[in-house]
Amino acid sequence: MQTVTRLFDFPYYQKEKFNLEHALVTKKDGKWISTSTQEYIDKANAISRGLLRLGVKPNDKVAIISMTNRTEWNICDIGILQLGAQNVPIYPTISEEDYEYVLNHSEAKYCFVSCDEVLQKVLSISGKLKKLNDVFSFDELSNCNHWSEVLEKGKDTSNQDKVESLKAAVKPEQLATLIYTSGTTGRPKGVMLSHNNIVSNVIASKVRVPFDEGSSALSFLPVCHIFERMILYLYQYCGIQIYFAEGLDKISDNLKEVKPEVMTVVPRLLEKVYDSIIAKGSALTGIKKKLFFWAVELGLKFEPYGKNGWLYEKKLGLARKLIFSKWQEGLGGNLSTMVSGSAALQPRLSRIFGAAGIPVMEGYGLTETSPVISVSQEKNGGWKIGCVGRVIDNVEVKIADDGEILCKGPNVMMGYYKDPEKTAEVIKDGYFHTGDIGIIDKDGFLKITDRKKEMFKTSGGKYVAPQLLENRFKQSRFIEQIMVVGEGEKMPAALIQPNFEFLYDWAAKHNITTGENSDIVLNEKVIARIQEEVDMANEDFAKWEKVKQFRLTPDVWTIDEGHLTPTMKLRRKIVKEKYIDLYNDIYGY
Repeated sequence: MQTVTRLFDFPYYQKEKFNLEHALVTKKDGKWISTSTQEYIDKANAISRGLLRLGVKPNDKVAIISMTNRTEWNICDIGILQLGAQNVPIYPTISEEDYEYVLNHSEAKYCFVSCDEVLQKVLSISGKLKKLNDVFSFDELSNCNHWSEVLEKGKDTSNQDKVESLKAAVKPEQLATLIYTSGTTGRPKGVMLSHNNIVSNVIASKVRVPFDEGSSALSFLPVCHIFERMILYLYQYCGIQIYFAEGLDKISDNLKEVKPEVMTVVPRLLEKVYDSIIAKGSALTGIKKKLFFWAVELGLKFEPYGKNGWLYEKKLGLARKLIFSKWQEGLGGNLSTMVSGSAALQPRLSRIFGAAGIPVMEGYGLTETSPVISVSQEKNGGWKIGCVGRVIDNVEVKIADDGEILCKGPNVMMGYYKDPEKTAEVIKDGYFHTGDIGIIDKDGFLKITDRKKEMFKTSGGKYVAPQLLENRFKQSRFIEQIMVVGEGEKMPAALIQPNFEFLYDWAAKHNITTGENSDIVLNEKVIARIQEEVDMANEDFAKWEKVKQFRLTPDVWTIDEGHLTPTMKLRRKIVKEKYIDLYNDIYGY
């Protein structure tokens, strides 16, 4: 049996063990187009041969920038790695300035792009790119070479023996990929991950996730992020058919078409799904509405493993039959597991989807840890709401004296590319310093409480952990985004981006004339209603932590406008700068 020690071993392992007819499936012109495991391998080898003929050598860098996940991404990935070259995935939504920085810093020789939107960004900086020889696109574009030209160059198999010898020369400890983290401050850092970093993470994670051979998965989280990329290798390792969603706007349609058993999610998506379901429930009338909200109320008290007792379980069985079965149908009907990462999952979402029979297994990790450090597991009592599971095999975690989570193991990165100083700042005595604050409870579960750098002291000398507050406040349907401020100030306060869609619906029902976003955020009735939500959330916190004042922002916080990183984390410094007038108004400057 083929053993997996390098990333390009995964498709060969899949061929030997599962040999899928629908290994990778992408929708094109309204039809799902399948690529079998054999075709996947054949095309990856053709890419390797074509890149060789283009002059790509071991340790050269090849960038891939794609707006959506798709079959071509995976074929190119394997084709690049087989040569001992490195894949540099780039977030499509970053600025042109960051495109220029990453392509130059990595010294990428070639670049694959998905579509015209990405191509235009690359073309706009082409005069400033020092090493880039050429660009190939996955979509057919009039002003760009198509990726099939590389396949065509690789049609002649006479240099396959060269590919084989280069493959054989790749060692597990060698660099496989450079992933540039979208830091909340400063320039992106190039995280160097070896084959073994990611392979070890896949193999250790397999034990935790209940993936059945022959199941199907829907993939839509950006594959340029290590979370989804590792999961795609894991799917290949487990014999899972991978369907690539057309985009975030088509998720609902794709779920109904594909009917997947598994998918990865981020909390933001689950919040949107939940809000949309609640909105539909609110539109019901009479007994149907009563039953709906009875089920929701019941679901929000859910505990795994029947801990609420037999009477609760009896009621839950009825709620699942009458109400939650429809939620499952809306998500395709077969979804049995969702794996959540990238940000903290609100316990209420964990409870409600668990109650609905679609448990969310929350994990924790960073790009620098390939990424998984810990992950929940429904089997073997490995699921506790509010925690991120137990630490995976072969990885060691200890909590520093100041509460920081430190990690050691085969998953810890090789370092930051061309930056030994920053590497030395985070890897000390073999332990990677995550920057997250957490605890390990008596049952061995890891719980994240905050980001070390984001905790602040008020002028009264009291520590405030903003993420804890923010996660609680975001349970309100009125609040889409929130940033708690107050470092060095007399009290904590908050800048809030309302959930405008929900807010306009609420205002219409209460006969409140709203106008534009800039009007509604100043409306006294709206402010008073959101104050109620703030007061309710404040009850969960100590006196010095409570948010004493807030201001509503008229803008939707987005990646493009710089409020959020591509993984939806707050860029705190930028948000504060954008709303400095509101901040000054709060504190009377």
